[in-house]
Amino acid sequence: MMKLNTIQIAGILGGLAVAIGAFGAHGLEAILDSNARTETFETAVKYHFYHALAILVVGIWQRSEPTVKRLNTVVWMFFIGILIFSGSLYVLSLTGISWLGAITPLGGVAFILGWGILAFTAKNKLH
Repeated sequence: MMKLNTIQIAGILGGLAVAIGAFGAHGLEAILDSNARTETFETAVKYHFYHALAILVVGIWQRSEPTVKRLNTVVWMFFIGILIFSGSLYVLSLTGISWLGAITPLGGVAFILGWGILAFTAKNKLH
C-alpha cells in the first residue's frame, strides 16, 4: 500500500472540502431545508477546509524539518478533528440525528489540541 505524505493528505482533504461544499450548495437544497441545517453544513465545510490548509502548512514545515516528529501529532489531531467535528456536523445536517451534536465538541478538542501542540512545537523549535 502506498504511503501518503502530509501534503498529499492536505490535497485530498482540501479537494473533498471543496467538493462537499459545492455539493451542499448545489445538490442538497431539498435535504438542507432549514437555515439551521444549512448553517451547520457550512460550518462543517469551513472547519474542514481551514484544517486541510493547516495540514498543508504543517506538511511544508515537515518537509523542511523532517526530524520534528511532534508535527505528526499535529496532523493527526487536525485529521481527527475533521473526521469528528466536520463529519458529525455533515451527518447531523443531512439526517437531523441530533445526538451527533454531543460528539462534535470532541472534534473541537482535537482541533484545539492540534493548535496547542503546533504552538508548543513552534516555540521550542524556532527559538
